[in-house]
Amino acid sequence: MRRLMPALLPACLAATAASAGHELDDRDLSRGTALYAEHCAACHGADLEGQPDWRQPDENGILPAPPHDATGHTWHHSNAQLFEYTQIGGQGVIEKLGVKGFTSGMPAFGGVLSDDEIWDVLAYIRSTWPERERELQASRNPPHD
Repeated sequence: MRRLMPALLPACLAATAASAGHELDDRDLSRGTALYAEHCAACHGADLEGQPDWRQPDENGILPAPPHDATGHTWHHSNAQLFEYTQIGGQGVIEKLGVKGFTSGMPAFGGVLSDDEIWDVLAYIRSTWPERERELQASRNPPHD
């Protein structure tokens, strides 16, 4: 049994990580797709490709909208971080963290979209990622009891 435990540990951890997408599970992807097209695609691209030169600040010091596909960094963040960034906006998060000298161009959607609609959009975005990125992003979420 002792020899089995080390062998089983990676599989157990992988299963936990892969199932930690909980807030994004069982969402309405059709609604998420439509809401993304209506509220997000103008900046983040119809194909989630983001704006050109998204890593370089514009003339006002604001970073262009990043891609939400696998080439971007959206999948690097937990569900809670993505939700908060969408709900209160980039500037709201920056101010909440006490960061000075940085301006975000991401507007707050909390007054535009319901919580469920935000989760549907985020679930749609996640649904477009390859399995590797989905698993890595899921590993950033705490498991639920």
